[in-house]
Order: sequence, then C-alpha cells, then structure tokens
Amino acid sequence: MANAWQNALQSLLSNGNLPEGAEPAPEQSSKPRQSGKLIVDIERKGRAGKTATIISGFTLPDEEIKRLATELKSKLGTGGSARGGEILIQGERREAVCNLLRAMGYKV
Repeated sequence: MANAWQNALQSLLSNGNLPEGAEPAPEQSSKPRQSGKLIVDIERKGRAGKTATIISGFTLPDEEIKRLATELKSKLGTGGSARGGEILIQGERREAVCNLLRAMGYKV
C-alpha cells in the first residue's frame, strides 16, 4: 500500500503532468558553454625532451577547465594538469584528445 502513492506520482511525472504549483526542474544542457574552437598542439620545448599535448583556446571558467582536464586524463589513462586556461596532457595524444573533445561536443 505504501508504494501506491509512489506509483501514482511516478506516472504523473513520467507523463509530464506536474502537481499544481510545481515547476519543472531546469534542464541542464549537455553541451559545453565553450564558444569558438579549441587548439590542440604538441609541445616539446622546456620539457626535458618529453612530449606534451596542449589544449588551449578555452572561454570556460577555470573550474570547468579543471573538471574537463580530470575527465580527459581519466579517459586517456595519462597524467596532466590544467593551468592558466590551458590543459596539458602528458605524451603525444593529439588524435585521441581531439576525438574525445569532439565526442563531448567541443569544436576542435
């Protein structure tokens, strides 16, 4: 009997009918708030001969850039950092980074 009201509420919400006075939850856009294209480049200078993939051209806040860097590092299984409006990914991962960013809705 306790589930009856839950089932009724679920059917109302799934049909798009909301109780009187209730407002729908704001939809979160899955698209990033990035405007313009991102630049993905390879850099070797000043890194003791090690290669790094640099992603620049962000118009996002620093917190979003750090979140994106964490997600990219996790998916690529590599190290890196986010500083000064850029993301650094260790190694030459330009093609993989471009593919991931496009899949996330960014223009590269």
